[in-house]
Amino acid sequence: MVVIVLSACPAGLRGHLTRWLLEISAGVFVGHVSTRVRDLLWLNVCEMTSGGRALMVFSVPGEQRMDFRVHNHYWVPTDFDGLTLMMRPASEPSTPVGDEPPPPGWSAASRRRKFGRRPIP
Repeated sequence: MVVIVLSACPAGLRGHLTRWLLEISAGVFVGHVSTRVRDLLWLNVCEMTSGGRALMVFSVPGEQRMDFRVHNHYWVPTDFDGLTLMMRPASEPSTPVGDEPPPPGWSAASRRRKFGRRPIP
């Protein structure tokens, strides 16, 4: 079993993966392929991401029965006493300019509902 999750990747890569895997949600691909095909798919994913992020989880023999591969991702797989865990950095890189959350009070929706039920327009 193979699961590939893509974030901010070109549509061509998604189209390429649909030849081998099922896209069950936007950017989430699932399927059962051989080890050779899985490794070739991962090489293609790494070449075609163009700044996006990719994560692959696949079945392997062993106690945990799965392994991870990541590309351009902040979280990294780390071996901890024989278990592979995803290590999150202490602080993720700052958000790019223009991607800041809106300032508080930017919407009138929060002022509509005071106490009790919402008025019907």
